[in-house]
Amino acid sequence: MIRKILKKLTHPFLKYGTGKYFSKPRPYNYESIEVMVMPEVFPPHYTLSTKILLDYIKPLNLKDKTVLELGCGSGIIGLFAASKGAEVIASDINEVAIKTLKQSASKNKLDITIIKSDLFEQIFKDDFDYVIINPPYYPKTPKSVKERAWFCGENFEYFKILFKQLSMRKDHYILMILSQDCDIDKIRTIATHNNLEFILEQERMALAERNFIFRINKK
Repeated sequence: MIRKILKKLTHPFLKYGTGKYFSKPRPYNYESIEVMVMPEVFPPHYTLSTKILLDYIKPLNLKDKTVLELGCGSGIIGLFAASKGAEVIASDINEVAIKTLKQSASKNKLDITIIKSDLFEQIFKDDFDYVIINPPYYPKTPKSVKERAWFCGENFEYFKILFKQLSMRKDHYILMILSQDCDIDKIRTIATHNNLEFILEQERMALAERNFIFRINKK
């Protein structure tokens, strides 16, 4: 019962649907990094995945490591990695996210490369030390660029393309976060069909929602 009440209050569809709070730019902070989140960009405030990923990479030694934040949204994960000495590329298909992240990088005095790309289409380096992915996973066809941050397609087309691309790359450490609210078994099956496997790195419960960070390996 408690979990149902909490989910009713915090479910991203409800927050996404109202649009009231995020009808104007809102700041989001982690440690000493602050980004501005525009109404057209995925908001990390109500969802837990961004904070969980930030906490996960916080103790990692990223000095001189190459990091790709794929589908970066606000880009705070990439900026935080850069603050830890990483060489970072942050990519997104959303032009508003790209423009705002450039401003955030300048404000935080951090040097990262920012690329507009649909998944790996414009990412020509294929051997990052870390690839960090916070994917859309609700099975519905997105009707706008903004909705692509939430919806992976009715038939999980996002994951079909992503895993096919990942299977041909040479990245060393691929991290993806998923929630218990998504169809993890379906997503894992798509990965398996592309000769990839999920290895659980971390399981974390927060606000009655269980989240999982998986490392994706080639079989």
